[in-house]
Amino acid sequence: MTLNDSPDLQHLPDEALVQAFRQSGPRREGAFEVLVTRHAPRIHRLAASMVGPSAADDVVQDVFIAVHGGLNTFRAEAAFSTWLHRIALNACMRALKARQNVPLESVAEPAAPHNLALSGENTDLRERLARAMHTLPPDQREALALRELSGLDYAEIADITGAELGTVKSRINRARAALRALLTKTGVTP
Repeated sequence: MTLNDSPDLQHLPDEALVQAFRQSGPRREGAFEVLVTRHAPRIHRLAASMVGPSAADDVVQDVFIAVHGGLNTFRAEAAFSTWLHRIALNACMRALKARQNVPLESVAEPAAPHNLALSGENTDLRERLARAMHTLPPDQREALALRELSGLDYAEIADITGAELGTVKSRINRARAALRALLTKTGVTP
């Protein structure tokens, strides 16, 4: 079953999709497909910020394999997106440990299919930002990525990371200040 076969699933909230997945029947895989389609872009942005663009696809695949295997035991004590992002952060940490600090410079950025001059400028800016992000302490990088790339609110980030709300706010503020300083040093005006 594909999304085209179950357009009614696209409008369901995550919790209803989890319930549909748990029931055997024709809507099971369609519900999972909607969850993947809905959340994969944010998970990819998070993974790219944590492990680099070249490893992000593998992390996203690992995340959704884990989600597929764990949805039947998901207790819904937190929101689905909170649970999903915790899985994503764990997958990122495993990927970082496995690769033993591959230098960011060795990570190739895919070529953009549009304006090459603008693409080159954007690629340079993305590389500078990625290098600056990787200089942040892991807890700050994680909190900032969840806020800015996944669009989560502070309370969700606190749930995912297990940190107090004030600590999350502090980490994000310190990360933003550090990025601003690092980018300014490299000639980027934030």
